[in-house]
Amino acid sequence: MKRCLQAIACLSFLVGAILTTAQPAAHGADKVKTIGSIETIDPSFAKLLAPGAQIEVLGEGFDWTEGPLWVKSSGLLIFSDIPPNKIMKWDPKSGISLFRDKVGYTGTAKFTGEEPGTNGLTLDSEGRIVACCHGDRVIKRIEKDGTLKTLADKYDGKRFNSPNDLVYQKSGDLYFTDPPYGLPQREKDPGKELDWFGVYRLGTDGKVTLLTKELTRPNGIAFSPDEKTLYVAQSDPAAAIYKSFPVKADGTLGEGKVLFDATAWVKEGRPGLPDGMAVDQQGHLWATGPGGVYCFTPEGKLLGRLNTGERTANCKFGDDGSTLYVCADSYICRVKTQVKGIGY
Repeated sequence: MKRCLQAIACLSFLVGAILTTAQPAAHGADKVKTIGSIETIDPSFAKLLAPGAQIEVLGEGFDWTEGPLWVKSSGLLIFSDIPPNKIMKWDPKSGISLFRDKVGYTGTAKFTGEEPGTNGLTLDSEGRIVACCHGDRVIKRIEKDGTLKTLADKYDGKRFNSPNDLVYQKSGDLYFTDPPYGLPQREKDPGKELDWFGVYRLGTDGKVTLLTKELTRPNGIAFSPDEKTLYVAQSDPAAAIYKSFPVKADGTLGEGKVLFDATAWVKEGRPGLPDGMAVDQQGHLWATGPGGVYCFTPEGKLLGRLNTGERTANCKFGDDGSTLYVCADSYICRVKTQVKGIGY
């Protein structure tokens, strides 16, 4: 999602999100830098977080972080830094370094837009990395030998806009969103071939199905634990909403409904828009939005917020499943919880 969607945050909100410093670990490690604050709205939220939880900074100085993904086989976190077309990694032992570059855009001509790199990242059933690639306007898989394989690039003969985020169903089908943020001129780009911004499914047979085109800016996407509900965030400042869709037996979607509307907080000046999300085993939806990460019940009740004070792009669970990794503008962060993400 474009970093400059929200340029001004109100001072009253930023005051609550100033930098703080955590106490050093018991073994004498260096002090841990933190940002923002944690806000409990419903008492049950505190029970979801580890005692003394804070928004810890693992790395900073990036252009625009996205797509956090814990790679279980390697025990490390990877994430996209979209403008420089890089995938970075954080190793608990060695820290931040480059994982791979030039995956999102592999063309030889200079990319004229601002977001050529990969966005959402996930793993397939064989542990291979699958990436939404803005610049090339495709979904790719990084094979075991390091080569790149395009899995989907068109719908009905027309090129995608810029695949943004993605999630696998247990069936092996891949669900993904396709807003215009990777196009050099976004929705006004002359190279845009589709007249809508859709949510799609890539079947195990290679067929691409359009599931809905009702969202103006479909972005983050996630399944409920039982996969009977698909959540999609809409990063439209005029309608900053999260929608839930019933998943039919054939994998298509029923009529969607608004789970939560955060438009008022966009108008208030909180930075950012609805974006990436993660779901824990208890069914809570952890969704990035204006000013940080929101935690909802499956019914859409807001329990609390991780107020980063930044345009916050995405979040995913990692480690043993209980650490929530958060991409917040130029930061990569983590928050310790007492729940586990689905799939752990």
